[in-house]
Amino acid sequence: YLDAGADLIETNSFNATRVSQADYHLEAATYDLNVAAARLAREVCDRQSERTPEQPRYCVGVLGPTSRTLSISPDVNNPGFRAISFDELAEAYRESTEGLIDGGAQIIMVETIFDTLNAKAALYAIDQVYARRGYRLPVMISGTITDRSGRTLSGQTAEAFAYSVVHARPFSIGLNCALGARDLRPYVEDLARSVDALISAHPNAGLPNAFGEYDESPEDMSGTIGEFAESGLVNIVGGC
Repeated sequence: YLDAGADLIETNSFNATRVSQADYHLEAATYDLNVAAARLAREVCDRQSERTPEQPRYCVGVLGPTSRTLSISPDVNNPGFRAISFDELAEAYRESTEGLIDGGAQIIMVETIFDTLNAKAALYAIDQVYARRGYRLPVMISGTITDRSGRTLSGQTAEAFAYSVVHARPFSIGLNCALGARDLRPYVEDLARSVDALISAHPNAGLPNAFGEYDESPEDMSGTIGEFAESGLVNIVGGC
């Protein structure tokens, strides 16, 4: 990624929360996973920055959505049931954030947000960590539009999602995952109109076909993302 020209690379920590690692009985390894993920990414960023001082590279510590949701019951027969509480999820995010920062992350990113309440738990945890440490790192926020309904899994439009998280004063707000670049465009436009923040987009190469393969070619994807930039819609682009 860095050799191809990336300015930012994400840590390999998408599922490195105590909540998600519980599925593998690896809760005790959570902090160390985040430290290692950030350390490895930071090392290659620093090495590349030394080679190209005119283009510094940055390590983005990733907090994924976890395998639980605060807004939706996992039990169709009990709509009020939740598999986890806000405080429990916030504590899990706090631990992961501490590990990412201790490992050398320069930016924290809450990404692939399908449930905004989960994201609020992450943002609350990040704020608590920053308050305790006495300094702040930039925060990037990226939601996911799950299908052509134009909404997140918890039911928000891109605009509503942005309004729900802009109080956190993010470095950027964006969308990632799920849709291909062309299908994502109208929702990126909604974001660009809605908030005073840098806008990011790192889409998938479309949705998988019946064989689990992605039909959108690199040329199609880069061409469409190039159109985003030419139209002034985005400040940060990538792939998911």
